[in-house]
Amino acid sequence: MGIAPDIAEDWHAALAALAWQVEAGVDEIILDSPLNRYELAVEPRKPSVSNASVAAAPVSVPSVSDPVALARGVAERATTLAELRAAISAFDLCELKKGARNTVFADGNPNASVLILGEAPGAEEDREGRPFVGRAGQLLDRMFAAIGLSRQSPDAETALYITNVMPWRPPGNRDPEPAEIAMMLPFVERHIALVDPQVIVVVGNTPLFALTGAKGILRARGNWTQALGKPLLPMTHPAYLLRNLSAKREAWADLLSLQARLR
Repeated sequence: MGIAPDIAEDWHAALAALAWQVEAGVDEIILDSPLNRYELAVEPRKPSVSNASVAAAPVSVPSVSDPVALARGVAERATTLAELRAAISAFDLCELKKGARNTVFADGNPNASVLILGEAPGAEEDREGRPFVGRAGQLLDRMFAAIGLSRQSPDAETALYITNVMPWRPPGNRDPEPAEIAMMLPFVERHIALVDPQVIVVVGNTPLFALTGAKGILRARGNWTQALGKPLLPMTHPAYLLRNLSAKREAWADLLSLQARLR
């Protein structure tokens, strides 16, 4: 005896719907009543016993609730720039990473006398995975080329090394939040220690705050200070100069001050 056409049609429709749900990732059926999984008895996992019983020494691991301490531990274990790059790329506690295309680590000569510390990647930097490659970055290159410094230079005395406080682009190019800066600061400090530049140049409010705790780049610019045991020169961000052409004269004075310091 055959199956009635309407029943067969309903059966094929139900099968097609089931196949669609499986493809979409459904892995269980909704029950008739709610199920509280917290009330399910979970049998504790029994430790495996080997022929030789070895007592493991207690290990102190920072809680995820303290991401700064965890970041510091991860950063301190990096002994090379390659290891630091890998550590930052694998660090998942900063929410900015989830919305970024690339981890923007650094660019330039790691033997450079001058390290430039910026704020965070923009859209162009996020796409290319390198810091300062957009309009602001092109202006930065021209500015430092005017005093004989370049990220492409193989000579440490005339080379630049460029990185940012944040390796991931904040959504909408917003300013990084204090908690985000604090979380990534251990990586910044380790980065600077590994490069060991002669001079640090911070461009913008975020790196100024990160390394000195001070705010107000327009007041601080051009005034030499110290951070991490090194001379530090605050400068306005090239993006600010693109919007405020009259500020370029002050930026030129800062560049001449840097040139004199290096000599």
